[in-house]
Formats: sequence, C-alpha cells, structure tokens
Amino acid sequence: MHINHSELEPDGEASDHWNERRNRRIRAVAWVVIGALLVTGGGATVLALLFG
Repeated sequence: MHINHSELEPDGEASDHWNERRNRRIRAVAWVVIGALLVTGGGATVLALLFG
C-alpha cells in the first residue's frame, strides 16, 4: 500500500502556522542541547576543537 503524503499535509495559512511552530520547537530543542553540552563539559571539547 502506497500513501501519498502530499495529500496528508494541510495547505495555506494553516500549513504556515504549523511550519512556524515546528521551526520554533526545533530551535528551542537545539539551544537546549547546546546549553546541556556546555554545562556538562561536552561543549568544552567542541570549543577546543573549533578554536584550538
């Protein structure tokens, strides 16, 4: 059975609204991950690799 996902996605303003919320959520999760890495010391390794 093949599902056409384009039929499942909303069109118009509703789609823009959900895309904006999704992007905000992704950004928030990314900042939390970055903060957790910095707090736990994993970020020190990354910064040391980036800046020598």
